[in-house]
Amino acid sequence: MDQLKPNSANSSPLTPLTFLDRAGITYGDSTSVIYGRKSYTWTQTNRRCLQLASSLSSIGIGRGHVVSVLSSNNLATYELHFAVPMSGATLNNLNLRLDHRTLSLLLRHSESKLLFVHTLSQSLIHKALSLFPPNTPLPKLVLITDDTVASHQMKTPLTNHVTVTETESEAKTVTTLDFIDTYEGLIAKGDPTFKWARPNSEWDPITLNYTSGTTSSPKGVVHCHRGTFIMALDTLVDWCVPKNAVYLWTLPMFHSNGWSFPWGIAAVGGTNVCSRKIDAPTIYRLIELHGVTHMCAAPVVLNMLTSFGRTEPLRKQVEAMLYTHPAVSDVAVVARPDEFWGETPCAFVKLKGRLERRPSEEEMVEFCRERLPHFMVPKTVVFRDELPRTSTGKVQKYVLRMVARAMGSLPLPSPSPPPPPIITPSSRM
Repeated sequence: MDQLKPNSANSSPLTPLTFLDRAGITYGDSTSVIYGRKSYTWTQTNRRCLQLASSLSSIGIGRGHVVSVLSSNNLATYELHFAVPMSGATLNNLNLRLDHRTLSLLLRHSESKLLFVHTLSQSLIHKALSLFPPNTPLPKLVLITDDTVASHQMKTPLTNHVTVTETESEAKTVTTLDFIDTYEGLIAKGDPTFKWARPNSEWDPITLNYTSGTTSSPKGVVHCHRGTFIMALDTLVDWCVPKNAVYLWTLPMFHSNGWSFPWGIAAVGGTNVCSRKIDAPTIYRLIELHGVTHMCAAPVVLNMLTSFGRTEPLRKQVEAMLYTHPAVSDVAVVARPDEFWGETPCAFVKLKGRLERRPSEEEMVEFCRERLPHFMVPKTVVFRDELPRTSTGKVQKYVLRMVARAMGSLPLPSPSPPPPPIITPSSRM
């Protein structure tokens, strides 16, 4: 037994990069990443990451080097979590919300060799690089283009050359920087058969992050391959993430590398749904469109979702259903405050004239319940002789909203009575 020592056959360094190897084989045809109108399978993602790692290696990026990324959640940002460490380098995700002075400090502190810049972050990185001292080497630049960005959203023209003015006291020198390539350009030049650089030790660094610097200067935090491997699997277990989960990226990947989910979702062959824009309508739309099963978010995002007027986008469906009732002449649906749900649908209904029998509020609610999902069913139905309209005949929804608010919040449901105590032989005295 004393001769059973670790060797390459029984003891390889733990690394989350092996999750991508396995996903490319086990979940090859499953969708790996969705961003806008683009999507890839795990076989394609594995191939793209190998090609990118190959290109990084060909331009001199390898062990001991730091590769930085300044980008929102998208295809490139996700793939770089694998491709950069596959080249042997350490990934440094930069916080998009930092000012140019802090970004400049972090780029210099990390001695970043290569910087991937999203097209919308060009002006920000220009300012950051302009603060580099004259004799400090600048990182090479790669441009991440984005089909979801409209031309009017560009703050700086999309070019391969940028001019940065460096200021020292009153003297100014102009340095021309080149984007050495685009992100997709590097992938196209790469070798899909590239043998990626496995860590020499599982304690080798895989990522370099920085604290927010709220109490002092930002501090570098290095994560190793072993720690990231264990954290990714531990997170999957803690949150009961199944195979083929659909994960929505509401959490920025630059925030502690997305709590290790970039690697974890690969481990279960899940689908990463990415979006540059994160707001309540976008989140709800993506959840419905892609059948999202899991997401992570800061409390502020969860509060945004709970406070969003979900009844408004659905009101037309509820109104259309109520119009099919034989007694309804006119209808409008707005939101009424609700102490439990935040707000619920409130229907204002005008009935037809000369009805033999007027339906009750309960009957209208039951009519909807039989035909609509329960969360869309109006909790309140108000009968009115007329609905307020403008001179052009449009229903004045703002008036009805004020009426609904004036009615007050629907109370919390009454608690169920407690069950009777269970009498066991040992409890009888």
